[in-house]
Amino acid sequence: MSWPLPTTTPLPPPLALAPSRVSLAALLPSPPPAVAAAAIPTEPASAPRIRRVDAPGAAPGMSSASSAEGEAAGEFTEVVIVRHGETSWNASRIIQGHLDAELNEIGRQQAVAVAHRLSKEVKPAAIYSSDLKRAAETAQTIARICNLPNVVFDPALRERHIGDLQGMKLQDAATQRPEAYKAFVSHKRNQQIPGGGESLDQLSERCVSCLCGIVEKHKGERVILVSHGGTIRELYRHASPTKPLHGKIHNTSVSVILVSGTTGRCIVKLCGDISHLQETGVLENAFGGDKASA
Repeated sequence: MSWPLPTTTPLPPPLALAPSRVSLAALLPSPPPAVAAAAIPTEPASAPRIRRVDAPGAAPGMSSASSAEGEAAGEFTEVVIVRHGETSWNASRIIQGHLDAELNEIGRQQAVAVAHRLSKEVKPAAIYSSDLKRAAETAQTIARICNLPNVVFDPALRERHIGDLQGMKLQDAATQRPEAYKAFVSHKRNQQIPGGGESLDQLSERCVSCLCGIVEKHKGERVILVSHGGTIRELYRHASPTKPLHGKIHNTSVSVILVSGTTGRCIVKLCGDISHLQETGVLENAFGGDKASA
């Protein structure tokens, strides 16, 4: 099963710290390289002031064919993809990559909220997760509330490795690490980032290969994948190459893709839904989940 690589989309310039309102109504819905040794800084005392916005209701999904047709045929695996909960690094707009930041308190509340949502739906056959702490804790919360026996951790579901930019604020990257930043915003999908960073093609290869393996193992079943903004955007890009993703994949947002275990055909049923976050809301200018996700 394989999917063609679509053309690249330019990454935006460094983002300002000042909050900018997200139009939530417009939301659409090879192992990785070794992690560079680096200390994880604590959240800055002077973190930027960030407003929260209410979560919208379910956004319409995008589909390349009738989902009912595929489900009736029984050939599709229903893959429910969840982004990890919020971290202090998301709130402080720090590039995480493979560095192992943990969920903050809001992130833990979001994990509980998405878990309760999923517990009311069809029980999945299995739950898979990136092994990074922010995804692992989110997945373990879902597994506990959904009464699933265990989480299968797979490093192939990790976020993109961003090399020398990991642990930095994006607004500082252009001046402090110009070579790495230039590679990061390059239009070339085969462009690696200095410091052990992955190209978009490498990220795509590992996460799509992982998805194919999961679909092969769980043909016709429902599974949950807990991963990261950049990884989820690549999975969407392969599932729907002709319909670019213009919105943001918020923390603990839910996307659903049907994947045929025989033909590889995909149907995007839902993308970026955060209707379960009415209590916690989402950060309107949190880093990650958009075209600069890391």
